Amino acid sequence: MQRGWPPSTVCAKIVKIFAESDMSQIIASDTDPRLAHMLEGHECPAILVDMDYRILAANDAYRDSFGEIPADSDAHCFQVSHGYSVPCDQAGESCPLAAARNSGQRERVLHVHLTATGRQHVDVEMLPIHGADGKLLYFVELLKPVYLASAELNTQQMVGRSAAFNELVNQLNLVAPHDTSVLLLGESGTGKELAAQAIHRASQRRDQALVTVECAGLSDTLFESELFGHTKGAFTGATQNKPGLLEAAHQGTLFLDEIGDVPLGMQVKLLRLLETGAYRAVGSTQLRSAEFRLICATHKDLPAMVERGEFRRDLYYRINAFPVHLPALRERRDDLPLLARSILGKLAGEKRFHLTDSAIRRLSRESFPGNIRELRNILERAIIFAHSNILDARVLERCLTLPIPATAAESAAAPDRQAAWTNLKTRELQYLLDLLRHCGGDKEQAAAIAGISLRSLYRKLGAGNGTQ
Repeated sequence: MQRGWPPSTVCAKIVKIFAESDMSQIIASDTDPRLAHMLEGHECPAILVDMDYRILAANDAYRDSFGEIPADSDAHCFQVSHGYSVPCDQAGESCPLAAARNSGQRERVLHVHLTATGRQHVDVEMLPIHGADGKLLYFVELLKPVYLASAELNTQQMVGRSAAFNELVNQLNLVAPHDTSVLLLGESGTGKELAAQAIHRASQRRDQALVTVECAGLSDTLFESELFGHTKGAFTGATQNKPGLLEAAHQGTLFLDEIGDVPLGMQVKLLRLLETGAYRAVGSTQLRSAEFRLICATHKDLPAMVERGEFRRDLYYRINAFPVHLPALRERRDDLPLLARSILGKLAGEKRFHLTDSAIRRLSRESFPGNIRELRNILERAIIFAHSNILDARVLERCLTLPIPATAAESAAAPDRQAAWTNLKTRELQYLLDLLRHCGGDKEQAAAIAGISLRSLYRKLGAGNGTQ
């Protein structure tokens, strides 16, 4: 939403001001009052930038969000916004000014900017200003804060600053204001439910309910009853009328988590609902209407399921209007310190725990097949194991290197129970030997990390060498 003049009028007035002004005086004084006044036509933070990245003027909204630009500072946008000494495209990021200079058209990008309250995700739009002769002269940069994710410690939102995470935030920010159906894709534990919550909070339906339906493990009958509701006597155990989750989601957002697990027989009814907006409660003949925004999520390969006949092709295309891939934790390792400390803050509640740099380095060596959910479990174990509020590498080592029992497959393949037991003891011995090497031969430290007594450690190591 903009106030005052439309962008084209703002740009035209800025060109006129420059034509009437002494350019050197504008740069020297940081801002011309008339230029700043023109920028007030934008409700969001806005600055005027020249071809050399110098900030010539700023509106009040910019100063409120990013602070004052000192007079005579010869400030450049990449210095003020990022603290860089070179333009963004020379610092490994996309530069909207460079893109607009090359294309001569509007360009936009999502960046993490420095603000008065810390780092923040910002949707940056660059508007080129051409002179009467068509020559590119200046740029109006519009900076719109993005609130569906955090670039600082946060226990309630998705957090991150990496390139992969920024691309995710960019896609969510683009689709959130629309009613388009969204399909969230990615490995288990990547935060798909948080992404659904972020979309809902940034949508026009934010004041209505976000209703989550856990599709995994539900039979046809149970899924239909949960979603559509049922009438008294519709089936054994239906002792009263029960409204479905669709009723709660009316005019809000319906989130179908793990939609790949929806029973095949139920998929046709779900498709009919999505195409007509109508449904019947189980045991009822009354047709009801439902109006909602749909978000689905799955970690499964839906196209492969379609080819195998396990998921309806028409339903797949109906829910796949705007697919969004959530990156695995290994694809956004730069976010690990911020993620870990944010999760720790949520787990600890009022108690404060300090995650040391050595602990972060230990975590960074993990592959995290369980992604953010696995990281959360590790940190929860660390809180339990810690003797103080300091979580260092020793505590994390204990959480990460617990003895691994033989798998079911290994046990089944063993010729008998004794062989399986021998395999388990061998793995335990190897774990203890590796741990001892990690501790530099310090048996007391190794025993403490393994959670056993020093005597038990000696016994286990001795048994592995054929001694008592």
